[in-house]
Amino acid sequence: MTRARLFASLCGLVFFINLARVVFAPLLNVFIGEFAIGEATAGLIVTLAWLGSASLRLPTGWLLTRLPRHQVVLGSGTFLAVSSGIAATATTVPHLMAGAFLMGVASGVYFVSANPLLSELFPSRVGRIVGIHGAASQIAAVIAAPFVAVALLVTWRLSLWAIAVGTAVITLYTWLAARNTDLPTAGQADRDFVAGALSEWRLICTSLAIVGAPVFVWQGVFNFYELYMQSKGLSDGMAGVLLTVIFAAGVPAFFFSGDLADRFPHVPYLLGVVGAFAASLFALTLVEGLVALVVLSAIVGFVIHALFPATDTFLLETLPDSSRGSAYAVFSSVWMLTQSLGSSALGVLLERDYGYDAVFGSAAICLIALVLVLVGLERTGRLPGTA
Repeated sequence: MTRARLFASLCGLVFFINLARVVFAPLLNVFIGEFAIGEATAGLIVTLAWLGSASLRLPTGWLLTRLPRHQVVLGSGTFLAVSSGIAATATTVPHLMAGAFLMGVASGVYFVSANPLLSELFPSRVGRIVGIHGAASQIAAVIAAPFVAVALLVTWRLSLWAIAVGTAVITLYTWLAARNTDLPTAGQADRDFVAGALSEWRLICTSLAIVGAPVFVWQGVFNFYELYMQSKGLSDGMAGVLLTVIFAAGVPAFFFSGDLADRFPHVPYLLGVVGAFAASLFALTLVEGLVALVVLSAIVGFVIHALFPATDTFLLETLPDSSRGSAYAVFSSVWMLTQSLGSSALGVLLERDYGYDAVFGSAAICLIALVLVLVGLERTGRLPGTA
């Protein structure tokens, strides 16, 4: 019961952690108007939040060899509460960028420490636990657009102040829950960061080869999704609804994909998910009508969010106790760096007059080609780390 209570508190904390990362997407139009900036600069603000999420993941992996996982989790919550307040007070673009970066830092520290902790709290059902935790995170993404819309009735700053206060409260509750919990000791075996990471380099490289490119593309898709839907002739309000749809589809995706990741062979399942994402994204570029856009938005959202619990389950179940925290931190750091560049890259392409459909369609074709190559390597036992 004490572990279940701690798990519940972590589900509450991850809600605010993820909200801090995705809240900037529905604020892009506001920033463009208030600060008189272009799409590339606006995309850079989002990119900085995700770069922040990548920046301290490696040092966090080292920190986990020195401190208990739950203490690092609590530190990330405290840092997010402070950094959200910094972003909420921004009056210049550099100030806002700094706040976004620091909020991203807090999220990176959290995920690197919390995911191994979850897998060790419930080692017999990693996929299901990661899936439920991910679903709680995804609910934040679902409400991000309406949350910002309500905050804008007062000021966009209210959205960031709400994150600061909410995070402070749930971090305090998590601290109280952890004090009364019989915490796992598996992480105590991971005490050499460099050796642990190097011992699992094949598994890390295999994972990045499979899931690195899809998340790079996904970053550009979701951060500019409202503008993309507007380019297809939808109103501002309907474009916001479809952004909500694409995130809402992720809630059941996390839950069901976590269970499926426990049941199916990890690598073939991951490749199937990436292939389905590429196919659905390509189909999205070919349609125009509202009904078709709603259906495909839901499909794209479901498939891409199924990738995240599948990836975490693959790594956290496969990595041994002696290197789990270290190796996962290295993978997570590189993976997040890959993701963070997507929004900025898309912003640059848009300012060079490439259309959304052309960019996303080309990306989908490249992903399909990548999957075909990886399937061939996997079937012949030549994919590193899976033979």
